[in-house]
Amino acid sequence: MLNYLFDTQLLIEGKDLDEDLIRDYFTENFKGDCLLVVGDDELIKIHFHTNEPWKVLEYCSGLGEIYDVVIENMERQSKGLKG
Repeated sequence: MLNYLFDTQLLIEGKDLDEDLIRDYFTENFKGDCLLVVGDDELIKIHFHTNEPWKVLEYCSGLGEIYDVVIENMERQSKGLKG
């Protein structure tokens, strides 16, 4: 049984993005694990396991343009089904 069902990945394109501030916001406000926040002040890659991916999308869309959004159901994947 997985604690967090959705593998959530996306890119944020914007200005003055701060990966440390973004990482801190995630750890303080979202339940999940396997957080990766990498990039520079114009492009950030997010990877996060959560049960509430819509909250991630809402927050990230306020930081800049989001694209290459992937949300996969890891429980389905573990059963050999399409995520």
